[in-house]
Amino acid sequence: MSFSQGINGINSASQALDVIGNNIANSQTVGFKSSAISFSDIFSGAIGLGSQTSGITQNFENGSMLSSAKNLDLAISGNGFFRLSDNGGQVYFTRNGEFKLNSNKQIVNFQNKFLTGYQATGNPPSISTGSPIENIFLPDDSMYPMASTKGSIQGNLKSNDVPPKIEQFQFNNPDSYNFTSQLEAYDSLGKKHIIKIFYVKNKEDGNWTVNGYDETAPIMNGQNIDIKSVSISFDENGNLKKSGEIYPQLTIPSSSINGSKAFEVTISMNQLIQQESENKIYNQKIDGYGVGKFIDYTISNSGKIIANYSNGQTQLIAQIVMANFTNPSGLKSTGENCWIETEESGAATLGTSESGGFGQILGKKLESSNVDISNELVKMMIQQSNYQSNAQTIKTQDQLLQVLVNMR
Repeated sequence: MSFSQGINGINSASQALDVIGNNIANSQTVGFKSSAISFSDIFSGAIGLGSQTSGITQNFENGSMLSSAKNLDLAISGNGFFRLSDNGGQVYFTRNGEFKLNSNKQIVNFQNKFLTGYQATGNPPSISTGSPIENIFLPDDSMYPMASTKGSIQGNLKSNDVPPKIEQFQFNNPDSYNFTSQLEAYDSLGKKHIIKIFYVKNKEDGNWTVNGYDETAPIMNGQNIDIKSVSISFDENGNLKKSGEIYPQLTIPSSSINGSKAFEVTISMNQLIQQESENKIYNQKIDGYGVGKFIDYTISNSGKIIANYSNGQTQLIAQIVMANFTNPSGLKSTGENCWIETEESGAATLGTSESGGFGQILGKKLESSNVDISNELVKMMIQQSNYQSNAQTIKTQDQLLQVLVNMR
């Protein structure tokens, strides 16, 4: 029986060394989870027959986070897995966040399994409740323009300025206004329009007239440009007065150009003040934007993939889906740092970053292996000693048998 005990012990130590060796070999594998082997005794009659492997379990504790410069390098801090699929529709789960784009602009890992999530749809794109889970792709089409509708002006009008020499406003005569500014608006085809604004000080203190028109596609009134005007006034503290219940606004129409839709822009004046300093516009804003060429994309910590465009706008492309399990240790390893679900693991629960108990997706990060090299080396020395000890029991039993055989 000593032979059986020793052989079984050697087998157990050998299998333990296999697990330890695999851990050490994958100490630099992104997202790798270390394994541990468990043993049980073999009992027959009154004497044990050595040990046997009772199971191998994986440690799903987080590895440390490593910085990366790649947009498609991702890590999960906390619970959850990335959900992948192959060409046959088989679903896999992984913690390895090294991804790339294939020739079809789909996000894949280095074994060409597809990263899955919710693809944004509509204009502007959004993700609706109940959106299907799909293989994520990153379109690089241009962004559609949006026509301008409203804007605002913030600045100061000089309280001690004098009215212009010419009382009748003329947009092409600087002697008929105190100063001018301009804003950029966009029509339905994305063409830029220059909105010209002229500020005229009235004879009565604290009163001004603001004039404006679209210089790019003006509305024509007979042979003249149709200039729009609004009167504004300030109180003794230099704050803009309301006109009834609202602050004064200037609405400037624009005609169609190159087939675009005619539009108008309403400009709010409520951030204008009047102080004894220079005439100056500090800040002005207007909505709308032109056609945007795709530049690149970023992935937020919520797992949302955001496209960046040349017009300064951003747009949602997709959101990465995450999976989790009641018993992650029950997952079946398929190699290539992937697992599939089993009855023991339970069905995957799906969600998104930082919601419902899921961890956080981190962009431009990678999760290192959670293998503790020092601990593995200690375990390796212990199993080496076990292997040698079991081999010694076989050698001793063999020597005793030789003694019995040689007895006369």
